[in-house]
Amino acid sequence: MDFTWKFAKGSISFTVPDENIKAVLERRGFPRVDSSLTSVENALAQPIGTPRLGEIIVRKDAKSVLIVVNDITRPTPYKQMLPPLLDEIRKAGIADEQVSLLIANGIHREQTDEESRLIYGEDVCQRCRVVNHNPDRDLVSLGTLKGGFELRINRLVKESDVVVTTGLIGLHYIAGYSGGRKSIIPGVADRAAISATHSLMADERACLGNIENNPVNELLIEGARRAEVDFILNVITDDRGEIVAAVAGDLEQAWLKGVEICQKASLCYIDRPADIVIAGCGGYPRDINLYQAQKALEAAVQAVRPGGVIILVAGCEEGLGEGTFARWLNEARTPADIKERFVRRFELGGHKAYAICRVVEKCQVVMVTKLEPDVVEKAFMIWRSTVEEALAYAYRRVGDNPAVVVMPEAPAIAVQVAGSAA
Repeated sequence: MDFTWKFAKGSISFTVPDENIKAVLERRGFPRVDSSLTSVENALAQPIGTPRLGEIIVRKDAKSVLIVVNDITRPTPYKQMLPPLLDEIRKAGIADEQVSLLIANGIHREQTDEESRLIYGEDVCQRCRVVNHNPDRDLVSLGTLKGGFELRINRLVKESDVVVTTGLIGLHYIAGYSGGRKSIIPGVADRAAISATHSLMADERACLGNIENNPVNELLIEGARRAEVDFILNVITDDRGEIVAAVAGDLEQAWLKGVEICQKASLCYIDRPADIVIAGCGGYPRDINLYQAQKALEAAVQAVRPGGVIILVAGCEEGLGEGTFARWLNEARTPADIKERFVRRFELGGHKAYAICRVVEKCQVVMVTKLEPDVVEKAFMIWRSTVEEALAYAYRRVGDNPAVVVMPEAPAIAVQVAGSAA
């Protein structure tokens, strides 16, 4: 079978013998909706697990409303989400000057005014106060969580009469799925709480597509409940970034409905683990560097057998990427060095190096990439110049007549093997 995939800003072509291909796993399509606006309006009119937002505002005799919004690094369609949300708030008697948008930067840099106007809309930014979250200042304590650490969040969350969180529901490599509770941790939490949450990824249940008994998910929900979120508005988008579904209402109930919609499109099933998995990223910007391309390994490792081979097809034109991630890889001699460092002193950025080590401990990873061979070796992988060369290596390693699973855009899916837990 012939394949042509997006690769960096171009494409890459290769062939896999038909008799070896056991599955080509891709995200399924979503049912079409009338329009993005209609989907959001319907969700607001029929919230799950709560009264309408307007009723909540009136019942609480609210004088201020806080809307927690994603920053520019999360492709959230706010120009379709915010106008109907603000209409609902205005109809409840709240004036524009009583509404604030709090940007859930987590530990990302502060967003510029120009970027805010770009993603939220010029009109919204003129009507409402827009504030960047900073993980190191203007915080208030919510006490100690079950994980044993203190949670501090942006004080605007506690000072506002009504708190609405917004976001995008999709796969997440340690929380299972994004959206919902993630607006609080990591979105508007303090730096220490964000680091403590990521450190839980050492638990194997903290993985792509899983929320059952996932310690990260449980901690995020606890934090969001502690923050007393009144209402959420979350959307699911297709590969073009268009809204295909919207959910609104209770922090957990509405979010879980969105997760269910996501699972129907993103969760793929195979009968048994593959000997070889060929995983693509979907091209630029998803494979801009190894820090981003690592996401493709999360689905691939769910599908490969212990001792098998993953072929990661990723351009990585901008190198390793994030500074701490690159430093951890450059300073380590073995995967064990990174695991020990992760346990001894967790650093955000280093968690992605740890994620790679989780994979290479289970199987061999071969990269087809624009990275130099010595850089690939620093990440404990093997470099090959073409997919065909990588396949030849994999065939020698796993034996004749291997079962091959192909994932054109691995970051968009999660995989469940028959007989295993989700």
